Formats: sequence, C-alpha cells, structure tokens
Amino acid sequence: MNVLSPAQADTPDKGRLQINITSEIDSFPVPDATVNISYTGVPESQLEQLTTDSSGQTGTIELDAPPVEYSLDPENEIQPYSEYTLQIEAPGYEPITIAGTEILADVTALQNVQLRPLNATEDEDNVFVIPAHTLYGNYPSKIPEDEIKPVNETGEIVLNRVVVPEYIVVHDGSPRDNTAQNYYVRYRDYIKNVASSEVYATWPQNAIRANILAIMSFTLNRVYTEWYRKIWYFMVREHLRLMN
Repeated sequence: MNVLSPAQADTPDKGRLQINITSEIDSFPVPDATVNISYTGVPESQLEQLTTDSSGQTGTIELDAPPVEYSLDPENEIQPYSEYTLQIEAPGYEPITIAGTEILADVTALQNVQLRPLNATEDEDNVFVIPAHTLYGNYPSKIPEDEIKPVNETGEIVLNRVVVPEYIVVHDGSPRDNTAQNYYVRYRDYIKNVASSEVYATWPQNAIRANILAIMSFTLNRVYTEWYRKIWYFMVREHLRLMN
C-alpha cells in the first residue's frame, strides 16, 4: 500500500493536534519541551515548532487533513487521515521521535508522550512508529475461536455486581506466542486506546458509543472468564495445600 504524504495527497480540510508531555518516572508535566512537526516520510519538511507550557501541554494547532467524507464512507479506499512525525526534545530528557501521528478532519487529536530522563549508559534511538489504523491497514485475519470453550477447572465465582478492574493484562503478541511480554494497563486507558484504533473520531457519536460498549463488553468478558477463573484455581490449590 502506497501512502502519500499530505503534501502529495488531497488534503483540503483541517484537523487539530495537541501534545501532552509528562515524565516517565513520576508523570509530572515536562515544561519547555520543543516539538518539531513534519510530514511523516518527509523529515526535512518542518511545518511547526511548539513549546510546552508549565502543564506540559502545547497549544492546539491546525494541520492539513483529507476530506472528512473519506472516513465516513465504508467503501472508501483512500487513506482518510494525514500522518505527521513529532520530534521532541526537553532539557534533562532523552529525545524521542513519534512517526505516524494521525490527523482526521474536523477533530482534535491528543498525543500523549512520556519522556525518559537522560541516562548516560543508554544509547538507543527512541523512535516509535504508529502503525496504520486497523480500518485502513492490511492486517491478518482474527484467529478463529470456539464460541464455547472447554473449562478444565470445576466450580465458578459469581459476583453480585459488575466489577470493573483498575488494570488488565495485555499480551503484546499473538495469543499463541508464549514469548511475547505481558503488560499491566489501566482499564480506562486500554478501552480508550482500543477504541481509537478501531473507529474514527469523525463517526457519529452513537456509532462511537456503540463500538465502545462492545469493546468494554468483550474486555470484561475476557477478564471474568479468564482472569477470575485463574484466581479461583489458585485459591483452591492453595486451600488444598494448607489442608495437607
């Protein structure tokens, strides 16, 4: 798939971007950080240079974006968003580059960034590439799953109300990849990130709301059927161990 930069594509509309920068260590705002914005794939095409305030935020700027109709037409095959690269530097922190920040027409994109304090022993390029949106990019088909799965353990835990976890475990890889790392992610952040990857912010509010409810339902189903089952298993095993 050939992706054209906004300089080469049809971008008559405008989207907006604001960057929020915090420290990776304590989540405190990072003031006086410099953000250089360019077209992704055209690093010499610097468009804007922003500076964060005492709250670690830049001002909101307008950037070129394709027509909003592109993201509203399910038959459209033209990339409905522009991609920009952010090069960020701040005194006392390692520089970072984020390529592929997506800008849709008529909406404001919020790019949250965490900077790592300078470490003389590390010599790594902090470059992060945001992949194509799932509605536009070419991705492998979902691995089919049985609607009814066998349960090896007996018994169940029945809660008298829905409990929303503070954190959930995210497996960074295919479900079959046992070498992939697991991460603890805040539930709210997980839902927000999945939603932004699966729907466009230009969609009608009811469509966005329906998709988010489906994501929440699927996520909580995973939590209850897998996480709570594991808790029950370990509780029973520990109980039997103490009895013996």
